Amino acid sequence: MSRQWPLGSEVKRKDLTGGAMLYDASRAGNVAASWFDPEYWRERNELDGEARGRGTVHFIRTGEEKGLVLRHYRRGGLVARLSRDQYVWRGESETRSFREWQLLYQLRRAGLPVPTPIAARYRRQGYFYTADILTERLMDSESLASRLMRSGIPILGWITIGRCIRMFHNLGVYHADLNAHNILLVADDLVYLVDFDRGRLMRPGLWCDANLVRLRRSLEKITYKLPPEHFSEADWHGLLDGYRQAGGVTPATLNASAANAQRTTLPAA
Repeated sequence: MSRQWPLGSEVKRKDLTGGAMLYDASRAGNVAASWFDPEYWRERNELDGEARGRGTVHFIRTGEEKGLVLRHYRRGGLVARLSRDQYVWRGESETRSFREWQLLYQLRRAGLPVPTPIAARYRRQGYFYTADILTERLMDSESLASRLMRSGIPILGWITIGRCIRMFHNLGVYHADLNAHNILLVADDLVYLVDFDRGRLMRPGLWCDANLVRLRRSLEKITYKLPPEHFSEADWHGLLDGYRQAGGVTPATLNASAANAQRTTLPAA
């Protein structure tokens, strides 16, 4: 997979007041700046819940079985005390939203199970900017963290998760925050990775092991006070077995149905 950002003719850029927007015209030809405002969707009675982490993620219902996810980029850690959502301007190509959107676009074209990118925006104010991204919502999905809070998952599920992670690593996809919240279980047998903020393409190396260590810490933190059947050492070894077995796995051989882009029915502007 190329380490560059090859973009198809369907990808368009549009100037906005104080910034710009990148979008896929084949999926959202009528996208407008208002789409990045939760109030726009609230007025249309199409907000369908939210999730809170470093910031608020808004879920948008655009059809009976279709939807969008709107995420405003927010800082974490100590730096958030100085600025919750402003980043230093280093040029349009370095904005968090444009970088993540283009990475998702490339990963989808490679057949990897990630959400389809719809649109991204930045707004610049002097030496700083804020950013937002819209992606396709994966319906009938649940995060691995949420599932483990309720129950355990079968060993085959852990093997599938391991195989999925290895497929990304095989292609040099670095996920900066691989944890149980960013692994989605879709339907009965599909696994997706989400939230590729600060993700990038790089040569496979020691960072692959560090990714797994980060995930293990996340699983232990979530299940620390839960019954052992929610997550056990056998489960972790199942994940590692799947990871080892998938040394030569490509997108065409894992989650094949996930590689088919799900068309989103988008609203009129």
